[in-house]
Amino acid sequence: MYGAILGDMIGAPYEFDRGNKSKDFEMFNSRVRYTDDSAMTLAVCKALMLAGRDATEQDVKGAVVREMQDIGNRYAKGEYGGRFAGWLKSSDPKPYNSFGNGSAMRVSSVGWMYDDLDKTREVARWTAEVTHNHPEGIKGAESVAAAIFMARTGSSKEEIRKYVEDNFGYDFSRTCDEIRPTYCHKESCQETVPEAFTAFFEGNDFEDVIRTAVSLGGDCDTLTCIAGAIAEAFYDVPDEMMEECDKRLPEELYDILCEFVEYIWEDLFGGEFMSVEEMQKIIDSISSAEDLIEAYETAHSGFIYEEDRLYDYEAGTEEYEEVYRLVSFWEEIWDELEDRLYKKAVEEGLLSEQLSDAGMETRLEAFMNKHGYIYAGGWWEKKEE
Repeated sequence: MYGAILGDMIGAPYEFDRGNKSKDFEMFNSRVRYTDDSAMTLAVCKALMLAGRDATEQDVKGAVVREMQDIGNRYAKGEYGGRFAGWLKSSDPKPYNSFGNGSAMRVSSVGWMYDDLDKTREVARWTAEVTHNHPEGIKGAESVAAAIFMARTGSSKEEIRKYVEDNFGYDFSRTCDEIRPTYCHKESCQETVPEAFTAFFEGNDFEDVIRTAVSLGGDCDTLTCIAGAIAEAFYDVPDEMMEECDKRLPEELYDILCEFVEYIWEDLFGGEFMSVEEMQKIIDSISSAEDLIEAYETAHSGFIYEEDRLYDYEAGTEEYEEVYRLVSFWEEIWDELEDRLYKKAVEEGLLSEQLSDAGMETRLEAFMNKHGYIYAGGWWEKKEE
C-alpha cells in the first residue's frame, strides 16, 4: 500500500505535464501530498478488510461503494473527475462504463489480500465494476492486481511481463525513452497502465521505479501510483520514504494504512494471536531454501514495521505494550529463521566454518547469491533477472 500512496504523492506536483520529464527531481518537498488517488486506494482497502476475504461479490461491491462514497466525500474534495464526482454524491450509484485509469489506480490492496491469482483477478474485477465496467477499465484493474500478486509471491519481471502480455494484450514494445518525448496527459487505462508497467520493468529499485514513472509525465500521480504499487511488491520500500508518507496522511487515512499493513503481516503467518510455539511448527514444516528465505524476508519486514510503530505510542500505554509484544514476536521468529538459514547453507556447502566470526551478510552471501539475492542497502534484495 505504501508504494501506491507514495507514487501518488510524489507524482502529484508533476501532474498535467508540469515536470521537466527527468528522473532528476527533488523527491520530497512541500508540494508532495496525497490526492484523490490515495483516498480511493485506502477506501477500497478499508472496504476489503470490512467485507473479509470470503465475502460474496455483492458484499464486496457494497462495501466498496459505501467506503468510496464516505471517504470520497470527506477527503480530497474537488479533485475528482466529473462523472466520478457525480457518482460519489449519488443516492443510487451505478457504473457508467468508464475506462478511466481510476480502476487500476485504486486496486493495489487486492493484490495483497488473496492467496491465489484467480481470486485476485476476480475481486479486482468487482472493485472496478462499481464504476468502471468497460472492458478496458476492468482489464486495467485486473492486470495491476495480478502483477502485484505475482511480484509478492516471487515471480520475476519477465514472468510478470509475459503473463500480462498474454492475458491482457498490453503492448510493452516501447521503452521509457521512446514513450517520454511525446507522452502527455492521458486518463484512460489503455494509455496509462502500459506506461506504468514499463516504468516498473525498467526500474532498478523502488525509488528508481518512482523516478522513472514521474519522468514520463502525463497523469503523473496516477501513473506513478500504479507503478509504485507493483514496485512495492517486488522491492522493499525504504524506511525513510515510508516515514515521509506517514506524515503526509490525515490521521484517519494513516490509521487505515496501518491497519491494512498489520492485517497483511498477521495473515502471512496465520493470525495476530499465534504463539511463538505455533509459529515454530510452521517454520519446521518449511523445507525448501526458497520458502525459508521468503519467510525470513517476511519476518524481517514484520519486525521493522512493528519496531517503527513503537514511536507512535507513549511508553507504558496499552497500545505501546501491544506493539512491543509484536516486536518481540517477530524478533524471535526472525532469529529462528536466521538460524535455519545458516543450517541450510551448511547443508549446501555454502557456509564456511572460517566465517564463524563474520557478520550475517558475509556468512550468508554465497548461499543467498545462489538463490537469487544480493545484499544492498542494509538488507537482502532479489537480483534482477
